[in-house]
Amino acid sequence: MSQSAPPPNPSAQILQLATGYIASTAIYVAARLGIADLLKDGPRPASWLATATHSHPDRLYRVLRALAGFGVFTESTPGTFALTPAAETLRSDVPGSVRDMAVWMADPFHFRIYAEMMHTVQTGETTFDHIYGKSAFEYFPEDPAESEVFNAAMTSLSTVMIPAVLEAYDFSGIGTLMDVAGGHGAFLRAILNKYPSMRGVLIDMDHVIEGARQLPENQALAHRCDFQSADFFAAVPTGADAIIMKHIIHDWDDDKAVRILQNCLKALSRKQGAKVLVVDMVVPPGDEPHFSKILDLEMMALPSGRERSQKEFEKLFTGAGLRLNRIVPTKSPVSVVEGVVV
Repeated sequence: MSQSAPPPNPSAQILQLATGYIASTAIYVAARLGIADLLKDGPRPASWLATATHSHPDRLYRVLRALAGFGVFTESTPGTFALTPAAETLRSDVPGSVRDMAVWMADPFHFRIYAEMMHTVQTGETTFDHIYGKSAFEYFPEDPAESEVFNAAMTSLSTVMIPAVLEAYDFSGIGTLMDVAGGHGAFLRAILNKYPSMRGVLIDMDHVIEGARQLPENQALAHRCDFQSADFFAAVPTGADAIIMKHIIHDWDDDKAVRILQNCLKALSRKQGAKVLVVDMVVPPGDEPHFSKILDLEMMALPSGRERSQKEFEKLFTGAGLRLNRIVPTKSPVSVVEGVVV
């Protein structure tokens, strides 16, 4: 008769959590050095990896040994490391790669905001604003290097989420879909490729739209996709049957989020069957573990936004003049929150 595993030691559990930042930093080092790419053809000694990455052999070995203890890489023979399924996701050339997201999460520039978490908890001031003297959205255009790291991370996250959304949500019946703050159009492009009769409109800031227009993959869809610049706090262009926003509403506090949704509603002109689709995480109730509860701390520290529960989305939609019709979960942490014109 098999015995059940003993309950975790409370002290060990807390220590594991308290030292989590060390594991994050180790993953960052491996991701920045491209270790997973170097192992794609098979196991390699740590000494070889150190030479290839201009690293200290003993120090790199110890980082990889620690990660192997978490299932990220495996020490297949003493001193030699190979990929595991988890480590495969750190390759730069595989679908669903999270390498760039791993780099961003422990990037020293980003990591600094968590050293000041106490400040935001005690004062309510966004940590990023406190440290850098301006909001993240004001800062990034002035720092191209960090902006590139951040944008690469967001693209990395999207590559994981997009297939899950396309599998879970039925976009058929939408004639023209507008992606508000859609960046360079990866999400809208994926939807248009799956629904060849649909037209698209990509909305973002001037410099973002200019970059989107230059992409060959977007130019191939130019016959059925318009590219327009707009400030969603001022007005959203008209002409769509539905509006979608991925990882946008969670960036903002309730007042600003309601204003964005109200402008979307105005753009839809209260068309029958018109809808606003918010692709964000939905925080589950109680103690259920969910990525949204950790990412909510990121929203608290960086853009002064928040991840929201179903009730909080209902309140947000009602305040904007919409009705929350349904929430469609996906195989990823995000859901599609569907609001319809009242």
